[in-house]
Amino acid sequence: MDKNKVRLGIAPIGWTNDDMPDLGKENTFQQTVSEMALAGFTGSEVGSKYPRDPKILKPMLDLRGIQICNAWFSTFFADGEKARTIDEFIIHRDFLHAMGAKVIGCSEQSRSTQGTSRPVLEGRPIFTDSEWQLVANGYNELADLAAEKGMTVGLHHHMGTGIQTAKEIEHFLDIVNDDVYLLFDTGHAYYSEGSQEAMLQILKAHLPRINHVHLKDVRDSIVNEVRTHKLSFLEGVKKGTFTVPGDGIIQFKPVFELLEDFGYEGWIVVEAEQDPAKANPFEYALKARRYIQEVAGI
Repeated sequence: MDKNKVRLGIAPIGWTNDDMPDLGKENTFQQTVSEMALAGFTGSEVGSKYPRDPKILKPMLDLRGIQICNAWFSTFFADGEKARTIDEFIIHRDFLHAMGAKVIGCSEQSRSTQGTSRPVLEGRPIFTDSEWQLVANGYNELADLAAEKGMTVGLHHHMGTGIQTAKEIEHFLDIVNDDVYLLFDTGHAYYSEGSQEAMLQILKAHLPRINHVHLKDVRDSIVNEVRTHKLSFLEGVKKGTFTVPGDGIIQFKPVFELLEDFGYEGWIVVEAEQDPAKANPFEYALKARRYIQEVAGI
């Protein structure tokens, strides 16, 4: 891939899990961003331990050659919480803009199983037509608000939410305006659809609408355990559903080739939440960086 078009980041969720703060509670912000830089990454998303004042955060990252490229934002449009979502989004947008980010990754969390003990698959919501319209209207408004700052919004398809499957992703992109984009996540696509081919098909189908990429690998044995025993999303994470690229079942060379052939420009971010006690964050960050260098040449 072209180093002038693609930049590599990593998410802090491998060091400290915001949904399960006990996972990695010993890892400090300073340690996290220092190890990101040592591993060879130049971008980061934002975790709960990050200072939220750009005047404090930016100098700390500049010292390490790290830039903020995105940060998770939860929306609740299907639940009818538009006003609260919009108000919080504006604060989030302004913070990311001050940090120099161009992308805002959002996930529609209405009745999501994330952060709950409900089964990740059986317990997730199925939106009605009216709820889909609420989501579409909301995301169109978010895109307009992002554009005011020269930024774009991307929908993060996610396990346990109402926008998880290939069909739901397609439907979402069909009913929103063209300036609403997709945050493509290899791990969630594979987890949802169950195969390399299906994951790649989502990528192929929506390349023109992808404005941000999350790279995570999957362990099939844990996914099968989650399905068989109806486990929650977080139970799967603790057991090791996800890992860094090159350590699981996904073959990433076709992913990089599709992005390169299309001419993708932007950030590619390793985001592989694990239990830091079982998967040392620095060790796995290095493993991911070496694998990407070997397979993608960047």
